[in-house]
Amino acid sequence: MIKESITANISLYGDDIKAKKEEIKNYFLKTYDLFEKMFDVFVDDSVYYVQPEPLRHKLIFYFGHTSTFYINKLIVGRYIKDRINPKFESIFAIGVDEMSWDDLNNSNYEWPSAQEVRLYRQKVKDVVLDYIDNCEFTLPISWDSPMWVVLMGIEHERIHVETSSVLHRQLDIKYIKQTDFLKELIEYSQAPKNELLRVCGGVINLGRSKTSDFYGWDNEYGKYSENVADFKASKYLVSNGEFMEFVEDGGYEIDEYWSDEGLRWRNYKQAKYPTFWIKNGDKYLYRTLTQIVPMTESYPVDVNYLEAEAFCNYLSKKTAKIITLPSEAQWHRLAEFVGLEYLKDYSKEGIANINLEVSASSVSVDKFAHGDFYDVIGNVWQWTTSPIEGFDGFEVHPLYDDFSVPTFDTRHNIIKGGSWVSTGNEALLCSRYAFRRHFFQHAGFRYVEVDTISKNTFGLENSGFILEDQKFYDTLFDKLARNIDLSQLENILNIGCYYGGLVFDIHKANKNIHITGIDFTARNIMIADQNLKAFDYENIEFWQGDSCNLKKHFSGYDLIIVTNPFEEIYEFETMVNELISRLNPSGKIVFAFRTDFDVEMVKDLLKNKKIESYVWQILTK
Repeated sequence: MIKESITANISLYGDDIKAKKEEIKNYFLKTYDLFEKMFDVFVDDSVYYVQPEPLRHKLIFYFGHTSTFYINKLIVGRYIKDRINPKFESIFAIGVDEMSWDDLNNSNYEWPSAQEVRLYRQKVKDVVLDYIDNCEFTLPISWDSPMWVVLMGIEHERIHVETSSVLHRQLDIKYIKQTDFLKELIEYSQAPKNELLRVCGGVINLGRSKTSDFYGWDNEYGKYSENVADFKASKYLVSNGEFMEFVEDGGYEIDEYWSDEGLRWRNYKQAKYPTFWIKNGDKYLYRTLTQIVPMTESYPVDVNYLEAEAFCNYLSKKTAKIITLPSEAQWHRLAEFVGLEYLKDYSKEGIANINLEVSASSVSVDKFAHGDFYDVIGNVWQWTTSPIEGFDGFEVHPLYDDFSVPTFDTRHNIIKGGSWVSTGNEALLCSRYAFRRHFFQHAGFRYVEVDTISKNTFGLENSGFILEDQKFYDTLFDKLARNIDLSQLENILNIGCYYGGLVFDIHKANKNIHITGIDFTARNIMIADQNLKAFDYENIEFWQGDSCNLKKHFSGYDLIIVTNPFEEIYEFETMVNELISRLNPSGKIVFAFRTDFDVEMVKDLLKNKKIESYVWQILTK
């Protein structure tokens, strides 16, 4: 039963290493099992190869992704040496957030069977358990501890417990069955009449230190303060019944309620009502994870940011008040106002529909009171007007440097409070997650009334070309031009492309060459992609990838140029062999490093490879 899988967050503190290891093993095993049980709702294994959302992979990807994450991070951190299945650890490595470099081309993947992935997951489980047993660490666990990588894998998998449940909820109901494990609470009652209640303002202090009690993601650390003015907030989350008034008043058809971004999404999707509503004659049904039931009017509505924003604009006009979504700071002020503590773990406290403790579904918005308000945490996530960015003192974790930074693009808005399936770090008030405004989660909203409003202006500013260490690229290109006839090449790969400086230099010399840039760090690819869009370049593409474990379709190159920092290559000989296998028969390979390294060692390694190769050290600083 589901009660056996419910846990609270793991404390990073303690005085007994052996006991802490057992605690972490229990947390890991329950997480692993919980994730797998989310896939038990499929009627059969054919569902793994369905794609319920065109901006996401087929579901088999997510089933394999969380287990490969453990291995990939342990390898990158040099905590283990051996891979279990390099192919799986490549194709399941990188998720999708609708970035332009996201690879959704199914012809680039040879998906394994679900049973093969199950067997792989068992092998990963054994590796992780062995690692926990033999890991040497001290207490408290810090983010540079060798045990931190295990907690990172666990919390990453808990995120995918939730995001997978959203995708499963988007599947056609014919693919889904009910299970004894995931019991949904379905009740029918009239939606309570919402009202605005005053919240006294005050200074809120956000961010936590690295000495705090529980695991955290990089964007949670640092400091931020804001003096929040008095405001009013809705007593309840917006229910299906309350949102019905917007739908029946033609809210989806009246353009003035929608932002420009909202109109583009609405028109593209031809949206006329929330995605988890189903039109049935002149009435609506409601889709839960595993059922289609009569409309549950008192349950919170599930909408994306753009729909929530349109509702607020509608309500503003209807009431002649300034109604908007709360900011991140206002949400925290409300939580503080009702007595919820910023750093406390409310898992297993029984005060909210969170952590799967109450139901595998939403419940009525008037079920869990927090002071005079309801569902300040739990039931569904709550959209805010705040695009995510780092607090003062923000720094990335070296093992997961693209967890947050790619979302610092003004296109991802913060959601707060957690949902019925939010567990682990997600259930903490101090957690910070953000999604694209047109994406769906188990997310709804509450609205606030304010005296004045300053609109967020969304969209990346085009600041023109951004390059790093231009002298390095100029010197490297000069060496290439003197040693290799670029005019005779058709297909080039640049590994460790950073912001794309070398790629663009080669393109200027020969616009007919097809050039692929790959970098391990998503924020580098994000900037390279911005550079690409700033000018009319053809025959260039940028992808995120691991140079030591590339996807199969990156092959057939006349020239491969490696510009990774030498110290970041965690398996040098493996990478050399891997890249050589991607060359055409007469292909060449260049290693160009901008830091000190053992030049002769690299040359000796390449001597017996029977390829034309060059090794250059280019020190520019």
